[in-house]
Amino acid sequence: MAKERFVEVYSQGIIRGTKIIVDTETGVNYLMGSNGKHAGTGLTVLVGQDGKPVVTPVKQGKNK
Repeated sequence: MAKERFVEVYSQGIIRGTKIIVDTETGVNYLMGSNGKHAGTGLTVLVGQDGKPVVTPVKQGKNK
């Protein structure tokens, strides 16, 4: 079975939700926010205080 490209590492809220998703190939973290079923969802790169993307170290393997 192939490794999932994106994994959820944090979740807060149900109706108005916030999630952090990590790209398992690059390690880049994304912030996803939603405001209920009918109001839409937004996704953006999560940045640190220095303005650079937050990157989680990922293991690079031959089996993708």
